[in-house]
Amino acid sequence: MREKIINIVSRVFEVEVNENTDQKNCAAWDSLRHLNLIIELEDEFNISFEPEEIAEMKSLGKIEEIIKLKLKSL
Repeated sequence: MREKIINIVSRVFEVEVNENTDQKNCAAWDSLRHLNLIIELEDEFNISFEPEEIAEMKSLGKIEEIIKLKLKSL
C-alpha cells in the first residue's frame, strides 16, 4: 500500500517523493494538487474521505494511516 501511495503522490505532484515527504518539505504540495491527490487516492482505493480527514492528510504517513483505517472499516 505504501508503494502505491508514493507512486500516486509522485505522479500528482510531479516530483520524486519518499517516506519522509510531507506538506512542509514538498514545494509542489499546494492546495490544488492536494485536492487532486485526494481524488486519485479515493479512486485508487475505492473510498471517500471526510473533510476532517482531508485536512489531516499532510504527510505520507498520515495518508497511509487514514487509508488503512478507512479500508479496515469497510
